[in-house]
Amino acid sequence: MLVVVDTNIVVSAFWSRDGNPAKIIGLIQNRLIIPCYDYRILQEYEEVLAREKFGFDKWEINDFLAQIKHDGISVVAKTLGIHFADESDKKFYEVAKHCGAALITGNLKDFPSDSFIMLPLDFLNNLKL
Repeated sequence: MLVVVDTNIVVSAFWSRDGNPAKIIGLIQNRLIIPCYDYRILQEYEEVLAREKFGFDKWEINDFLAQIKHDGISVVAKTLGIHFADESDKKFYEVAKHCGAALITGNLKDFPSDSFIMLPLDFLNNLKL
């Protein structure tokens, strides 16, 4: 199954190893789901995870990014003419639409109402492995 993971899910997974976001990242690490990404998503992951306020280990960030690049699907998604209150969220939507992937986010209100956009618990509950 293809997924696009919003940055807030990645940060939550790094922050708390027991929550649903961590389970989703674990599925990626175990190659049970495949992340789709583009250069904009990778840049945001790297920038946000490296913020001093989080204090995440650099080696752990590098390992995560390396695995996304190695096991994920890199795409160049078409720009969609949809307005977003926060334009930085648009890239996740565009990549998910391009790949036909589930978009996993902690903030449904940031995205259009589409059935492929899910909260972590909804994704996990609907996952069929």
